[in-house]
Amino acid sequence: MIDKQSPIPIYHQLEEQIKSKIEKGEYKPGDALPSEREYAEQLNISRMTVRQAITNLVNERYLHRIKGKGTFITEKKFEQNLNGLTSFTEDMKARGMTPSNKLISFEIVPAKKNLANHLNIAEHSPVYEVKRVRLAEDIPMALERTYISANLIKGLTDNIVQSSLYQYIENDLGLKIGRASQLFEATIANDEELEYLNIPENSPVLLMKRITQLDDGTPFEVVKSSYRADRYQFMLDLER
Repeated sequence: MIDKQSPIPIYHQLEEQIKSKIEKGEYKPGDALPSEREYAEQLNISRMTVRQAITNLVNERYLHRIKGKGTFITEKKFEQNLNGLTSFTEDMKARGMTPSNKLISFEIVPAKKNLANHLNIAEHSPVYEVKRVRLAEDIPMALERTYISANLIKGLTDNIVQSSLYQYIENDLGLKIGRASQLFEATIANDEELEYLNIPENSPVLLMKRITQLDDGTPFEVVKSSYRADRYQFMLDLER
């Protein structure tokens, strides 16, 4: 209920009520929010006050507006900490979530010059090319294209890449993964990303390019991933 005698502004009280319903699961991600008119009539407050509360929650990313349709509860974003080197599978399991993959293609191809330079191998050397959709709780999160030196990481199969590649490299091959460098940029999804990530036209995506090395400095993997910007965010702790 709204306490009109409280020193707390009415719009702020409404914001907190809506936040509480979201956190308790009464309003679920993707649900449509009641209209400004409904809130105003139900609580006996002005539509301008309702509009201010909703606008503030949109700015805080609790809600989002779709033109001509209304205001909706924003899907919760998955957060990946960039302070450690983990695989998608390890990251999702650490959150208590079920990761899975949808394998699109798996083949051995000759390395083009730029890729060969990144992997420190001769041009046209064999590399595994793996294209897959990464899912969490059956929700498409990223379209991933992975290129791995076939002469270094031997014995890969489609079954292995659909589980955890890093576990295979360290547990089965006895190699130690050392470090990686990553580059991020934001862009608009292309046709392929729209199809496999099940997102609407003009949706933003976060592009990530990673080069991963073994502990002796040997590069073994180049990954190019397109993450859904509406479902994924990255976090980095910084110290002065």
